[in-house]
Amino acid sequence: MKNQISQIQCKTFERNGQQMFSLNTEVEIPETSEVGFIDTELEKLDYSKLYGGLRQKGRKSVVDAKTMFKVIVYAYERGIYSSRKIEEACRVRIDFRWLLNGEKIPDHCAISRFRKKHKEEMEDFFCQYVRILEGEEETDHEVVFIDGTKVESRAGRYTFVWRGRVEKDLAKAKAKLYETTGTEDVAEAEAKVAELVSGLIFVTGKGHHKSEKQKEAENILGLLERIHRYEKDLEIMGPDRNSYSKTDPDATFMRMKEDHMRNGQLKPGYNLQFAVNSEYITGLEVYADRTDTKTLIPFLKAMEEQHGEKYKKLSADAGYESYDNYCYLEENGQMSFIKPTNYETKRTKKYRQQIGRMENMTYLEEGDCFVCAEGRILHKAYDTTDTKGIYPRKRTYYRCEDCSHCSKRSLCSKAKSPETPKEICMTKGFEEARRKSEKNLGTDEGIRIRVSRSIQVEGAFGLMKHDYGFRRFLTFQKENVRTELFYFALGFNLRKRYNKVVQNREKTHYNYKNSA
Repeated sequence: MKNQISQIQCKTFERNGQQMFSLNTEVEIPETSEVGFIDTELEKLDYSKLYGGLRQKGRKSVVDAKTMFKVIVYAYERGIYSSRKIEEACRVRIDFRWLLNGEKIPDHCAISRFRKKHKEEMEDFFCQYVRILEGEEETDHEVVFIDGTKVESRAGRYTFVWRGRVEKDLAKAKAKLYETTGTEDVAEAEAKVAELVSGLIFVTGKGHHKSEKQKEAENILGLLERIHRYEKDLEIMGPDRNSYSKTDPDATFMRMKEDHMRNGQLKPGYNLQFAVNSEYITGLEVYADRTDTKTLIPFLKAMEEQHGEKYKKLSADAGYESYDNYCYLEENGQMSFIKPTNYETKRTKKYRQQIGRMENMTYLEEGDCFVCAEGRILHKAYDTTDTKGIYPRKRTYYRCEDCSHCSKRSLCSKAKSPETPKEICMTKGFEEARRKSEKNLGTDEGIRIRVSRSIQVEGAFGLMKHDYGFRRFLTFQKENVRTELFYFALGFNLRKRYNKVVQNREKTHYNYKNSA
């Protein structure tokens, strides 16, 4: 703790021709206050990496690196994210002045530079504090609750580039190039135009007439420039994205819950993944994927690397259900509590009346076949293997011998031709993993975990967006967005720790044997 002595300093100044006096009072802030508690908690961190990353030569910062870090973290903990607002708080708020401990007030440029410069150190500080929480028995590695939310990027809302439009324009440009040069190959066209412009004098401006060769060369060069631009757009998007923003190429256009136009308009943003344990954020990552399905495996690998330990059980909503995710959890020895996508709908009357669904047919293990509502047999027809995912997926197709003169055909099959027999597809490995996860959810522990998931991780998102007002990033590019998020998460955990101390709820986390 800082040791401060209460002082009263008298200063004189002139206002409207009159001599005025001002009293500058420094007040001791008790250690039990929130800023005092956070200062004590941040003193537990190791700052050697922060000081090791500072330049030995050049301009020296007006504020010590550790003090600057504490000020920014405390600002995020208080819901202040703008560098200008942080500077203002340092000038007028006594808690920020106390945290500066007599050092000069940093301006917004210095705050912004510090925030962008120390990206690796910020991630290290977050991981350090997560380990401190576990060492103090505030968290554990029993159950982790994972969910995702979308937060808008700083990018312009109308700076979109769409894959479909780019691919169409690229195809048109290549077709035009073929008409002009007789080839779609860019290298051959570049060689041809180089030969065409060899020795050619280009003329521009009023009073000059372009030759036919110059017109042809300029036409080809324009097509090549467009082709290169379209290929660059596709390279930025990569194989998994369908859009990006011109002002923030890392951002993808997604559907947000915060819809300012109220018309479902897509906005540039990032998919944030949070891992919550005992009400604390213990892991986070930023992705450009619009859905959560493909984010789970890389997220779990990153957390295992950061923590040096993996969670025994995982709880997530239906957005994370996939064959790859089930296989990875099984292979990694982690118990799955992922809600199946049909968990709620299959309990409805409408779902049970859909007799064409595989789930509403009777499966006979002995004959490896299905029996439909009419009593006809769907025998095994053939197998296929899908290798697009991380784990090969074996699909088995079952086909009815004869669907003719079936009284329930219109309810069972969507095929227009009456000659087409009913066919269904089953991925046995996926169905087995889904049943296992659903069985886990049906146990007493599973019910408590399912109820607690919405409280733990959804509660963190609710606090983030509504209480703390963190709805849009202030920086561009994924690496800067991640740094912002680590500041927020560390501030979130500090406030949660302080509230638990004040409410006398220390070392109280999810109870796996009794009710949550």
